[in-house]
Amino acid sequence: MRWIFFALAYTATITGMLFSTASNRRIEIDGYAQGTTYHITYYAADSLVTRRQIDSILQRIDSSLSLYKPYSLITQFNRAARGIAADEHLVNVYNASMATYKATSGLFDITVAPLVQAWGFGAQKTNTLPDSTVIHQIMPCIGSNKLLLQGQFIGKQLPCIQMDMNGIAQGYSVDVVANFLQQQGITNYIVEIGGELRIKGHKPNGDKMKIGIEAPPDNDTAAETMQLILALDSGAITTSGNYRKYYESGGKKISHLIDPRTGYSIQNEMISVTVYATDATTADAYDNALMVMGRDSALHFTEQHKNLAAYIIYRKPNGDVADTASTAFYALMHH
Repeated sequence: MRWIFFALAYTATITGMLFSTASNRRIEIDGYAQGTTYHITYYAADSLVTRRQIDSILQRIDSSLSLYKPYSLITQFNRAARGIAADEHLVNVYNASMATYKATSGLFDITVAPLVQAWGFGAQKTNTLPDSTVIHQIMPCIGSNKLLLQGQFIGKQLPCIQMDMNGIAQGYSVDVVANFLQQQGITNYIVEIGGELRIKGHKPNGDKMKIGIEAPPDNDTAAETMQLILALDSGAITTSGNYRKYYESGGKKISHLIDPRTGYSIQNEMISVTVYATDATTADAYDNALMVMGRDSALHFTEQHKNLAAYIIYRKPNGDVADTASTAFYALMHH
Protein backbone atom coordinates (compact mmCIF):
# COMPACT_ATOMS: atom_id res chain seq x y z
CA MET A 1 0.00 0.00 0.00
CA ARG A 2 2.92 2.30 0.49
CA TRP A 3 2.90 3.46 -3.12
CA ILE A 4 -0.23 5.50 -2.51
CA PHE A 5 1.82 7.81 -0.32
CA PHE A 6 4.50 8.66 -2.84
CA ALA A 7 4.22 12.34 -3.52
CA LEU A 8 2.82 11.44 -6.89
CA ALA A 9 0.25 14.16 -6.61
CA TYR A 10 1.22 16.32 -9.50
CA THR A 11 3.01 19.43 -8.39
CA ALA A 12 3.46 22.31 -10.71
CA THR A 13 6.80 23.31 -9.31
CA ILE A 14 7.65 26.58 -10.93
CA THR A 15 11.37 27.00 -10.53
CA GLY A 16 14.07 29.53 -11.14
CA MET A 17 11.87 32.48 -12.01
CA LEU A 18 13.54 35.11 -9.86
CA PHE A 19 15.05 37.17 -12.63
CA SER A 20 13.37 40.53 -13.14
CA THR A 21 14.02 43.91 -14.65
CA ALA A 22 12.30 47.25 -14.24
CA SER A 23 10.53 46.81 -17.55
CA ASN A 24 9.55 43.19 -16.89
CA ARG A 25 8.41 42.60 -13.36
CA ARG A 26 7.36 39.18 -12.15
CA ILE A 27 3.80 39.49 -10.87
CA GLU A 28 2.01 36.73 -8.97
CA ILE A 29 -1.67 36.23 -8.13
CA ASP A 30 -2.71 33.41 -5.81
CA GLY A 31 -6.24 32.47 -4.85
CA TYR A 32 -8.77 29.80 -4.05
CA ALA A 33 -11.39 28.53 -6.51
CA GLN A 34 -13.23 25.36 -7.55
CA GLY A 35 -12.30 23.61 -4.32
CA THR A 36 -8.58 24.08 -4.94
CA THR A 37 -5.91 26.76 -5.26
CA TYR A 38 -4.75 28.73 -8.25
CA HIS A 39 -1.42 30.42 -8.99
CA ILE A 40 -0.78 32.86 -11.81
CA THR A 41 2.67 34.22 -12.65
CA TYR A 42 3.19 36.73 -15.42
CA TYR A 43 5.83 39.19 -16.58
CA ALA A 44 4.92 42.78 -17.39
CA ALA A 45 6.09 46.33 -16.74
CA ASP A 46 3.00 46.90 -14.64
CA SER A 47 0.23 45.01 -12.85
CA LEU A 48 -2.27 44.51 -15.69
CA VAL A 49 -4.55 41.96 -14.02
CA THR A 50 -5.95 41.80 -10.48
CA ARG A 51 -7.02 38.94 -8.25
CA ARG A 52 -10.54 40.38 -8.22
CA GLN A 53 -10.75 40.02 -12.02
CA ILE A 54 -9.52 36.41 -11.89
CA ASP A 55 -11.95 35.52 -9.08
CA SER A 56 -14.80 37.08 -11.04
CA ILE A 57 -13.96 34.98 -14.15
CA LEU A 58 -13.76 31.77 -12.13
CA GLN A 59 -17.02 32.50 -10.30
CA ARG A 60 -18.80 32.95 -13.64
CA ILE A 61 -17.44 29.61 -14.84
CA ASP A 62 -18.60 27.95 -11.60
CA SER A 63 -22.07 29.44 -12.07
CA SER A 64 -22.17 27.54 -15.33
CA LEU A 65 -20.27 24.28 -14.74
CA SER A 66 -20.09 23.50 -11.00
CA LEU A 67 -22.03 20.50 -9.70
CA TYR A 68 -21.47 21.90 -6.19
CA LYS A 69 -23.48 25.06 -6.89
CA PRO A 70 -27.25 24.43 -6.62
CA TYR A 71 -27.96 27.42 -8.88
CA SER A 72 -25.43 26.54 -11.63
CA LEU A 73 -26.59 25.92 -15.19
CA ILE A 74 -25.31 22.33 -15.14
CA THR A 75 -27.31 21.65 -11.95
CA GLN A 76 -30.38 23.16 -13.63
CA PHE A 77 -29.80 20.93 -16.66
CA ASN A 78 -29.49 17.83 -14.47
CA ARG A 79 -32.84 18.63 -12.80
CA ALA A 80 -34.62 19.52 -16.04
CA ALA A 81 -36.82 17.07 -17.91
CA ARG A 82 -35.87 18.21 -21.42
CA GLY A 83 -32.89 20.59 -21.19
CA ILE A 84 -31.96 24.24 -20.66
CA ALA A 85 -30.73 27.35 -22.44
CA ALA A 86 -26.97 27.39 -21.91
CA ASP A 87 -24.41 30.19 -21.64
CA GLU A 88 -21.15 30.58 -23.56
CA HIS A 89 -19.11 28.52 -21.03
CA LEU A 90 -21.50 25.57 -21.00
CA VAL A 91 -21.74 25.55 -24.81
CA ASN A 92 -17.93 25.75 -25.17
CA VAL A 93 -17.33 22.85 -22.78
CA TYR A 94 -20.21 20.86 -24.30
CA ASN A 95 -18.65 21.20 -27.78
CA ALA A 96 -15.15 20.25 -26.55
CA SER A 97 -16.63 17.30 -24.65
CA MET A 98 -18.55 16.03 -27.67
CA ALA A 99 -15.42 16.23 -29.84
CA THR A 100 -13.49 14.20 -27.25
CA TYR A 101 -16.38 11.71 -26.91
CA LYS A 102 -16.21 11.04 -30.66
CA ALA A 103 -12.40 10.92 -30.81
CA THR A 104 -12.22 8.41 -27.91
CA SER A 105 -15.13 6.25 -29.18
CA GLY A 106 -17.15 7.13 -26.10
CA LEU A 107 -14.47 6.72 -23.41
CA PHE A 108 -14.78 10.39 -22.45
CA ASP A 109 -18.46 10.91 -21.68
CA ILE A 110 -19.96 13.81 -19.72
CA THR A 111 -23.20 11.87 -19.13
CA VAL A 112 -21.47 9.67 -16.51
CA ALA A 113 -22.96 11.81 -13.70
CA PRO A 114 -25.43 9.13 -12.44
CA LEU A 115 -22.60 6.55 -12.37
CA VAL A 116 -20.23 8.92 -10.57
CA GLN A 117 -22.98 9.46 -8.00
CA ALA A 118 -23.74 5.74 -7.66
CA TRP A 119 -20.08 4.88 -7.06
CA GLY A 120 -19.81 7.46 -4.28
CA PHE A 121 -17.85 10.24 -6.00
CA GLY A 122 -20.68 12.72 -6.54
CA ALA A 123 -21.71 15.85 -4.65
CA GLN A 124 -23.99 13.71 -2.46
CA LYS A 125 -22.04 11.00 -0.65
CA THR A 126 -23.19 7.38 -0.57
CA ASN A 127 -21.95 4.50 1.59
CA THR A 128 -23.29 1.60 -0.44
CA LEU A 129 -21.68 0.28 -3.61
CA PRO A 130 -23.99 -0.24 -6.59
CA ASP A 131 -24.77 -3.84 -7.55
CA SER A 132 -25.25 -5.06 -11.13
CA THR A 133 -29.01 -4.34 -10.95
CA VAL A 134 -28.40 -0.67 -10.10
CA ILE A 135 -25.79 -0.31 -12.87
CA HIS A 136 -28.20 -1.98 -15.32
CA GLN A 137 -30.90 0.56 -14.39
CA ILE A 138 -28.52 3.52 -14.83
CA MET A 139 -26.98 2.53 -18.19
CA PRO A 140 -29.90 3.72 -20.40
CA CYS A 141 -29.18 7.23 -18.99
CA ILE A 142 -25.53 7.11 -20.15
CA GLY A 143 -24.27 8.27 -23.56
CA SER A 144 -23.36 11.68 -24.95
CA ASN A 145 -25.12 10.64 -28.18
CA LYS A 146 -28.34 11.18 -26.18
CA LEU A 147 -27.57 14.91 -25.87
CA LEU A 148 -28.43 17.55 -28.44
CA LEU A 149 -27.34 21.16 -28.98
CA GLN A 150 -29.70 23.45 -30.90
CA GLY A 151 -28.49 27.04 -30.89
CA GLN A 152 -27.94 27.75 -27.18
CA PHE A 153 -30.32 25.02 -26.01
CA ILE A 154 -28.81 21.76 -24.70
CA GLY A 155 -31.43 19.02 -24.75
CA LYS A 156 -31.58 15.41 -23.58
CA GLN A 157 -33.49 12.39 -24.82
CA LEU A 158 -34.44 11.15 -21.34
CA PRO A 159 -35.09 13.08 -18.09
CA CYS A 160 -32.59 10.85 -16.22
CA ILE A 161 -29.62 12.07 -18.33
CA GLN A 162 -27.26 14.24 -16.30
CA MET A 163 -23.94 15.89 -17.13
CA ASP A 164 -20.72 15.93 -15.10
CA MET A 165 -18.03 18.16 -16.62
CA ASN A 166 -15.50 17.77 -13.80
CA GLY A 167 -13.18 15.89 -16.17
CA ILE A 168 -12.72 18.98 -18.37
CA ALA A 169 -13.96 22.07 -16.49
CA GLN A 170 -10.68 22.85 -14.71
CA GLY A 171 -8.67 22.71 -17.92
CA TYR A 172 -11.26 24.94 -19.57
CA SER A 173 -10.98 27.39 -16.65
CA VAL A 174 -7.20 27.54 -17.15
CA ASP A 175 -7.73 28.39 -20.83
CA VAL A 176 -10.30 31.11 -20.08
CA VAL A 177 -7.90 32.78 -17.61
CA ALA A 178 -4.95 32.40 -20.03
CA ASN A 179 -7.00 33.95 -22.85
CA PHE A 180 -7.96 36.82 -20.54
CA LEU A 181 -4.27 37.50 -19.78
CA GLN A 182 -3.52 37.55 -23.50
CA GLN A 183 -6.37 40.02 -24.09
CA GLN A 184 -4.68 42.31 -21.54
CA GLY A 185 -1.46 42.19 -23.58
CA ILE A 186 0.38 39.66 -21.37
CA THR A 187 2.51 37.33 -23.48
CA ASN A 188 4.68 35.62 -20.83
CA TYR A 189 2.75 33.69 -18.18
CA ILE A 190 1.97 30.50 -16.30
CA VAL A 191 -1.65 29.88 -15.24
CA GLU A 192 -2.18 26.96 -12.83
CA ILE A 193 -5.45 25.81 -11.25
CA GLY A 194 -5.35 22.68 -9.09
CA GLY A 195 -2.23 21.35 -10.86
CA GLU A 196 -3.60 21.91 -14.38
CA LEU A 197 -1.56 24.55 -16.18
CA ARG A 198 -0.91 26.51 -19.32
CA ILE A 199 2.26 28.30 -20.31
CA LYS A 200 3.22 30.94 -22.81
CA GLY A 201 6.42 32.83 -23.48
CA HIS A 202 9.69 33.14 -21.61
CA LYS A 203 11.25 34.55 -18.50
CA PRO A 204 12.83 38.02 -18.93
CA ASN A 205 16.28 36.43 -19.40
CA GLY A 206 14.98 34.44 -22.38
CA ASP A 207 14.78 31.07 -20.62
CA LYS A 208 11.77 28.84 -21.14
CA MET A 209 9.44 28.27 -18.18
CA LYS A 210 10.41 25.21 -16.14
CA ILE A 211 7.77 22.82 -14.86
CA GLY A 212 8.51 19.94 -12.48
CA ILE A 213 6.51 16.71 -12.56
CA GLU A 214 7.02 14.26 -9.72
CA ALA A 215 7.81 10.78 -10.96
CA PRO A 216 7.83 7.50 -9.04
CA PRO A 217 10.91 5.93 -7.46
CA ASP A 218 12.09 2.61 -8.88
CA ASN A 219 10.32 0.52 -6.25
CA ASP A 220 8.11 0.71 -3.18
CA THR A 221 11.00 0.89 -0.71
CA ALA A 222 12.77 3.85 -2.35
CA ALA A 223 12.08 7.02 -0.41
CA GLU A 224 13.07 9.56 -3.01
CA THR A 225 11.04 10.54 -6.03
CA MET A 226 12.97 11.81 -8.99
CA GLN A 227 11.57 14.71 -10.85
CA LEU A 228 11.06 15.32 -14.52
CA ILE A 229 11.73 18.91 -15.48
CA LEU A 230 10.10 20.19 -18.65
CA ALA A 231 11.24 23.47 -20.18
CA LEU A 232 8.34 24.90 -22.19
CA ASP A 233 7.43 28.12 -23.96
CA SER A 234 3.85 27.20 -24.87
CA GLY A 235 1.16 24.62 -24.29
CA ALA A 236 -0.72 23.01 -21.43
CA ILE A 237 -0.11 20.18 -18.99
CA THR A 238 -2.75 18.34 -16.96
CA THR A 239 -2.73 15.15 -14.89
CA SER A 240 -5.33 12.52 -14.05
CA GLY A 241 -4.47 10.11 -11.26
CA ASN A 242 -5.83 7.31 -9.13
CA TYR A 243 -3.52 7.83 -6.18
CA ARG A 244 -5.85 10.16 -4.31
CA LYS A 245 -9.37 9.75 -5.62
CA TYR A 246 -10.24 6.23 -4.57
CA TYR A 247 -11.48 4.24 -1.61
CA GLU A 248 -11.25 0.58 -0.69
CA SER A 249 -14.10 -1.89 -0.53
CA GLY A 250 -13.77 -5.64 -0.10
CA GLY A 251 -10.05 -5.48 -0.80
CA LYS A 252 -10.60 -3.62 -4.09
CA LYS A 253 -9.66 -0.06 -4.86
CA ILE A 254 -12.72 1.77 -6.16
CA SER A 255 -11.48 4.47 -8.55
CA HIS A 256 -13.27 7.73 -9.33
CA LEU A 257 -12.65 6.95 -13.00
CA ILE A 258 -15.57 5.05 -14.49
CA ASP A 259 -15.74 3.26 -17.82
CA PRO A 260 -18.90 4.67 -19.42
CA ARG A 261 -19.19 1.59 -21.64
CA THR A 262 -19.60 -0.81 -18.71
CA GLY A 263 -20.75 1.43 -15.85
CA TYR A 264 -18.01 0.12 -13.58
CA SER A 265 -15.09 1.80 -11.83
CA ILE A 266 -11.86 1.01 -13.71
CA GLN A 267 -9.51 -1.66 -12.37
CA ASN A 268 -6.35 -1.38 -14.44
CA GLU A 269 -2.61 -0.85 -14.03
CA MET A 270 -2.73 2.93 -14.43
CA ILE A 271 -1.61 5.22 -11.58
CA SER A 272 -1.51 8.53 -13.42
CA VAL A 273 -1.37 10.12 -16.85
CA THR A 274 0.13 13.55 -17.53
CA VAL A 275 -0.90 15.02 -20.88
CA TYR A 276 0.66 17.83 -22.88
CA ALA A 277 -1.47 19.60 -25.49
CA THR A 278 -1.68 23.07 -27.01
CA ASP A 279 -4.55 24.01 -24.67
CA ALA A 280 -5.64 22.86 -21.21
CA THR A 281 -9.21 21.97 -22.21
CA THR A 282 -7.87 19.34 -24.61
CA ALA A 283 -5.23 18.01 -22.21
CA ASP A 284 -7.73 17.76 -19.34
CA ALA A 285 -10.33 15.90 -21.41
CA TYR A 286 -7.85 13.33 -22.72
CA ASP A 287 -6.03 12.60 -19.44
CA ASN A 288 -9.17 10.88 -18.08
CA ALA A 289 -9.81 8.90 -21.27
CA LEU A 290 -6.19 7.68 -21.38
CA MET A 291 -6.48 6.49 -17.76
CA VAL A 292 -9.54 4.41 -18.67
CA MET A 293 -7.82 2.94 -21.76
CA GLY A 294 -4.91 1.40 -19.87
CA ARG A 295 -1.20 1.68 -20.71
CA ASP A 296 -0.87 0.01 -24.12
CA SER A 297 -4.04 1.47 -25.63
CA ALA A 298 -3.24 4.91 -24.18
CA LEU A 299 0.24 4.91 -25.72
CA HIS A 300 -1.10 3.73 -29.08
CA PHE A 301 -3.84 6.38 -29.04
CA THR A 302 -1.38 9.15 -28.16
CA GLU A 303 1.02 8.13 -30.93
CA GLN A 304 -1.90 8.37 -33.39
CA HIS A 305 -2.86 11.88 -32.20
CA LYS A 306 -0.03 14.28 -32.95
CA ASN A 307 -1.65 17.08 -30.90
CA LEU A 308 -1.11 15.05 -27.69
CA ALA A 309 1.87 13.85 -25.67
CA ALA A 310 1.55 11.63 -22.59
CA TYR A 311 3.60 10.51 -19.58
CA ILE A 312 2.20 7.41 -17.85
CA ILE A 313 2.89 6.01 -14.38
CA TYR A 314 1.63 2.46 -13.94
CA ARG A 315 1.93 -0.65 -11.79
CA LYS A 316 3.67 -3.69 -13.28
CA PRO A 317 2.22 -7.21 -12.72
CA ASN A 318 4.85 -7.84 -10.02
CA GLY A 319 3.68 -4.74 -8.12
CA ASP A 320 6.55 -2.40 -9.00
CA VAL A 321 5.80 1.13 -10.11
CA ALA A 322 7.09 2.06 -13.57
CA ASP A 323 6.72 4.87 -16.06
CA THR A 324 6.66 5.31 -19.81
CA ALA A 325 5.88 8.09 -22.25
CA SER A 326 4.84 8.73 -25.82
CA THR A 327 7.46 9.71 -28.39
CA ALA A 328 6.32 13.35 -28.32
CA PHE A 329 6.61 13.52 -24.52
CA TYR A 330 10.17 12.14 -24.59
CA ALA A 331 10.95 14.92 -27.05
CA LEU A 332 9.63 17.52 -24.56
CA MET A 333 11.83 16.04 -21.82
CA HIS A 334 14.96 16.44 -23.92
CA HIS A 335 14.38 19.91 -25.31
